[in-house]
Amino acid sequence: MKKNITCFLIMIFTFSSNFGQTKHAKYPYQDSNLSVEKRVNDLLSRMTVEEKIEQLDMYSGEEVANMGGHEAASYSDEKVEKMIGTTGIGSVHDFYPIRAEIGNKIQKYALEKTRLGIPVLFIEEGLHGYCGFGSTSFPVPIELSSMWDTALVRKVGRVIATEARAHGVDMILGPVLGLARDPRWGRVEETYGEDPYLDAMNGVAMVKGLQGASLDRQDAVIAEPKHFAVHSIPEAGSNTAPVSIGEREARSSFLYVFEKAVRDGGALGIMAAYHELDGIPCVDNKWLLTDVLRKEWGFKGFVLSDLGAIRMTLNVHRVANDTSDALAQAFKAGLNMQFYDFDHQGFKKAILKAIDKKMLSEEDLNKAVRDVLRVKFLLGLFDHPYVDTSLVSKVFHTKEHQVLALKAALEGICLLKNENGILPIKKDVKSLAVVGPLATSTYMGDYTNDEAKGISILDGLKQRAGKTIHISYAQGYDPDSASLSAIYLKKAEALVKSSDMAIVVLGEDAKIDGEGHDRAHLGLGNLQLNLIKKLYQTGKPIAVVLFNGRPLTINWVAKNIPAIVETWYSGEKGGLAIADVLLGNVNPSGKLPITFPRAVGQIPFYYDHKPSSRHVYVDEANTPLFPFGLGLSYTTFKYSDLLISPSAIPVNGTAKITAKITNTGKVEGTEVTQLYVRDEVSSVTTPIIALKGFKRITLKPGETGEVTFEVGPEQLSLWNREMKQVVEPGEFKIFVGSSSADIRLQGRLMVSQD
Repeated sequence: MKKNITCFLIMIFTFSSNFGQTKHAKYPYQDSNLSVEKRVNDLLSRMTVEEKIEQLDMYSGEEVANMGGHEAASYSDEKVEKMIGTTGIGSVHDFYPIRAEIGNKIQKYALEKTRLGIPVLFIEEGLHGYCGFGSTSFPVPIELSSMWDTALVRKVGRVIATEARAHGVDMILGPVLGLARDPRWGRVEETYGEDPYLDAMNGVAMVKGLQGASLDRQDAVIAEPKHFAVHSIPEAGSNTAPVSIGEREARSSFLYVFEKAVRDGGALGIMAAYHELDGIPCVDNKWLLTDVLRKEWGFKGFVLSDLGAIRMTLNVHRVANDTSDALAQAFKAGLNMQFYDFDHQGFKKAILKAIDKKMLSEEDLNKAVRDVLRVKFLLGLFDHPYVDTSLVSKVFHTKEHQVLALKAALEGICLLKNENGILPIKKDVKSLAVVGPLATSTYMGDYTNDEAKGISILDGLKQRAGKTIHISYAQGYDPDSASLSAIYLKKAEALVKSSDMAIVVLGEDAKIDGEGHDRAHLGLGNLQLNLIKKLYQTGKPIAVVLFNGRPLTINWVAKNIPAIVETWYSGEKGGLAIADVLLGNVNPSGKLPITFPRAVGQIPFYYDHKPSSRHVYVDEANTPLFPFGLGLSYTTFKYSDLLISPSAIPVNGTAKITAKITNTGKVEGTEVTQLYVRDEVSSVTTPIIALKGFKRITLKPGETGEVTFEVGPEQLSLWNREMKQVVEPGEFKIFVGSSSADIRLQGRLMVSQD
């Protein structure tokens, strides 16, 4: 009996001592009980130069698996052995495995057949939903920002991470944290808008959602904010074009958003941008990638090149003599991994040459590799590298995730105009004309998987209205044929005349929006403009629904059409959400995260501009078409009782701002109350008004609620003439309102030196 008990205790001790660490651990880096830094250092000391170089390289899915188009269909032992060999590789992209087993087999080879057993990092896209087929597709980021609901953004991030990791994906290329201050740029839809504070809050929420409670769990991925930095205001609005900006302005706005994502969100990935920043390509910018990102902000992750950005330093920017020079400059500056820049053998040879020619030291190489290895350890890839293959059936595109997609679409829809309460659609409307080819579009925005299709606006209306309204459709125009457009226009006109009301869908399609689709003009185009003008002449009630990825110059529509609804690209449930808002099933609460200009000539036109930025022209108004923060409701709200307590604080103090909001209408509604601040006199110029807080509050008719904000050093600081971030004593104006142009309450906060 004693012998059996002793054997049992020995078994328990043996299991406990080995729990959590890799089987047959023979080196310190394989011991999960050691710190990550100790494991990284030990592994690095055992690696050959060739093995180190491979960790800085990215491979494509087609090189390591049998692809079935967009997705990896099956494992290929031949490809894996050829590509991974015995040295291992850094990462794989454009893989999208149909089943987690495929990635598990690749990982098994990397751990068991390479000399040191370094796992592979799988990296994919997922800006508003994991880009694998069948995933949950949420609204594009510009609409997620229109929610002004960071808790919901974080939940969206959790879903993206959960669905991605269930397929074996370890890292998502996002979020995009550039400030969208030039709507000509095609990638505006990928951003969270124009404002530093709103973008930062959404960025932190998305990063935390993606990275979860712990990176080594199978519902978390590395977040990789991009494009670092100041990528979103390219010259002439043309993607990857030069950017010229002062350090103070960059720190005050564009860099602030990334800083919050790193410091507060804990982001462990960063993508270095294509463009040159004040003459220096971002992938070569040591001040950006090392001095600011790592030394100031404490970044502990790794920096990935944007696709081909290192090559651009050689053949576009022309700041490098050859491949070795280009790579040496990038890795010395703080870059960690190439993104399809050079073929694998050329990449390896070029780095070996750079080391041989003393262009790149081995210590520089070690620094680059160390960051990649650290991330792999933090993800738990060395200790539990295999994904539970049953997860996909449990967490992929679940009903709960679809409900969240619908909720996000509902919250992100913005009512921009509603004269005479034309919306929601009245009960006496028995026949409804839906017009425009975009009404049947199932497009969900850029960086959605190719097979994903949302619910169209037309189908959404039919589903939600049921038999209560007779809904008919007319195409209105043919974007590819002027002659057919004339025929379609007559049919649309006849339909609207015979209907009680018309919903006309206008905007952009995939051909003119998204990455690589920058525009010189932001109007609707003649076909759409002719259509809406002709239908307006019928005298029937018309509401325009915008289906687009960026602000548009729709001056005629804004002046003449009584109701305008901005829906962006609303994800897989977009048609249902839009129908719910139009029919009054849901009261809209979205607010614009970006300014709509009246003309391209006003650009850049953002609300928090400097005092001397006047936008005064002889042929255009000096106001925006629709201001930042605008979003109407089917009810009305009254603001009252602003209280600033205390009314005077020291430079390191904090004041509490409260205000009362009353629903003065007849239906329940949600108001997004916005707090703005203005520094009256300062050592450097500051914005005329700047967002520093926002709160969503839902109220029943007649109900009053209170919103509370805090204002302290973070909200009041600036970068002074010595390039130090400080709070300067003086007077600050406090504004509370419904948009940047609809301030309801204002007061004053005094800040003293002591």
